[in-house]
Amino acid sequence: QQELARKTVEADAGAGAIRVTMNGKLEVLSVRIDRSMLATLTGQGSDADLQMVEDLTTAAFNAALVKAQKLIQEEMAKVTGGLNLGEIPGLDKLMG
Repeated sequence: QQELARKTVEADAGAGAIRVTMNGKLEVLSVRIDRSMLATLTGQGSDADLQMVEDLTTAAFNAALVKAQKLIQEEMAKVTGGLNLGEIPGLDKLMG
């Protein structure tokens, strides 16, 4: 678990307009918004601008989550020697 906390993944949306960094414990470490993307907005807080930023942020979070989950699976495979623990009935309930 400590090793997973040290490993990070990064994902973006909107060609890098929104970038999310997450660790292997599924904790969000940072969210970065590209200034050039902000400069293209109307600057008046329009609903369309707000919706775009919200959609991109959601997409970046979801992409980071998928990458972090893959990282966890890879690390678990190392620990278990490649044994597929998902095939053991009921183990998924025990693991969380």
